[in-house]
Amino acid sequence: MWRRTYLVLLLIRIYFALSPSYIHPDENFQGLEVFAGRILSYPSGLPWEFTSERPIRSIFPLWPVFDVPISLLKWLYAEAGTQGPDPELVYYVVRGVMFLLSFVLEDWAVHELVPLPRHRRVAVVLVASSYVTWTYQTHAFSNSLETLLVAWGLVLIHRIIDNKRRSSLFSCAVLSFICVAGVFNRITFPAYLAIPGLLLLPHFWRKPVSLIAFVGFGLVFFCIAVFADTTFYKPSASLSDVLRSPIITPLNNLLYNTDSSNLALHGLHPHYHHFLINLPQLLGPALVVMVLQAYNLRAIPSWLKNLRAVSALSATAMLSIFPHQEPRFLIPCVPLLLTCLHIRKSRLFVVAWVIFNAALGFLMGVYHQGGVVPTQLAVPSIITASSHIWQEPLKEPTALSATVLWWKTYSPPLWLLGDNSSLPMDLDIETRDLMGKPGPEMVSELESLVPPCRSKKKGVKSSTTPGSRQPDAVLIVAPTSVTFLDQFAAPQNPDSSFELHELWTYRKHISLDDLDFGTDGFLPTLKRVIGRRGLGVWLARKPGCH
Repeated sequence: MWRRTYLVLLLIRIYFALSPSYIHPDENFQGLEVFAGRILSYPSGLPWEFTSERPIRSIFPLWPVFDVPISLLKWLYAEAGTQGPDPELVYYVVRGVMFLLSFVLEDWAVHELVPLPRHRRVAVVLVASSYVTWTYQTHAFSNSLETLLVAWGLVLIHRIIDNKRRSSLFSCAVLSFICVAGVFNRITFPAYLAIPGLLLLPHFWRKPVSLIAFVGFGLVFFCIAVFADTTFYKPSASLSDVLRSPIITPLNNLLYNTDSSNLALHGLHPHYHHFLINLPQLLGPALVVMVLQAYNLRAIPSWLKNLRAVSALSATAMLSIFPHQEPRFLIPCVPLLLTCLHIRKSRLFVVAWVIFNAALGFLMGVYHQGGVVPTQLAVPSIITASSHIWQEPLKEPTALSATVLWWKTYSPPLWLLGDNSSLPMDLDIETRDLMGKPGPEMVSELESLVPPCRSKKKGVKSSTTPGSRQPDAVLIVAPTSVTFLDQFAAPQNPDSSFELHELWTYRKHISLDDLDFGTDGFLPTLKRVIGRRGLGVWLARKPGCH
């Protein structure tokens, strides 16, 4: 029975891996945006983590996840003598890589960490049925990689301390690689292995060769990581330059995050936020069961004595010291705690667990900012398909310039626009991210960009300010749940300075930032955000243009 259940859950995981939801900007801008632009020469906008004087993101752990598959795709297309890979293909290939890493490495680690077959079957199903596994683990997060590294770090610690007779040199070497990759991936990684790592001290005392292997290989991997980062940020750097002025990204990251003024830019939270908000959001009914077991038993429950629980809870406590706390920081805790949970047959728990994960799975895995990626992929074809609206009919394809304003959405990844060489027209697309600007400010910027009506003769624009450069078309992308745009919908308000003509809509899009319970009330807000869900693309024109 459990095998059939696991197979069904595997199919569900594949479905969510191929659903283009958008959980957090970091999943695009701290990996795909960097490597797609660098390898495929797609348009890209590097985030500040990669452009500051002291860059804080390492490419060392990202290389096998992004560089290898994208470079392989580029090579395959070059060998076939065809145009480079389409951005949509690159996007889903990377999603496929993340799915395979989760399916193989995470599930394998669960088998290794849970020794008893009876408990193992329950643990595998619990982890595979978690919406965190369906969504976060199949997205290109550094936190998703951290989850795999933490799990396998614990696996290797178990292997080393269980082997009383041998030095376990190979396991020590692999553990040193995991530790270096984990630290260069995220500086939060040591919090998960700090307490479990203390169990290695007796082994290192008895087998000093193991300690030498661990430290020696660790130094080698550290030097490789520093060399890779330094040459990435300083492409012309020689070996002597690397030795004189190395770029150590984890150190830069630590210095940045220990400054409270920097963290304030990303949002500050109370120290209890991880325990009272983020863990319940990730574990739901499973955390309730754990708390009840700890509360009802006089003795310490067995799951609290488990090394996996110690790793998860101690890490949560350490990360709670820092005032900036997001749920994804605790993703590694999910498989660790779920593998510790021993549940007797309970229909109430099963029903609650299914409802919790189904609801959060569809919200975070399908609808959460789900229209950003499909819309950005479609923008070039939307512009060319609707060019007859603002262009005079021409016999030959011509060049077009368009400015696309994104409002009240997550930042659109620029690399998804591709090179557009296969389109019948040369496109010059400028993307402007307005984020959550107030409506009047958005209108002011839009009014300054909307081109005047074209003259009916010779297909030229009417008089404009000398020297000014206006795009051929101005588009705005925004959630359809934003009622502020209704006043500009053509042809309802001919007296406005511009009117919006709907060109395209993607329905599987919900913006949680659009919730306003305080102003609109609970039910009206849900009716608006869910009932009018979707992401729309509108063409902005002067009233009366034909």
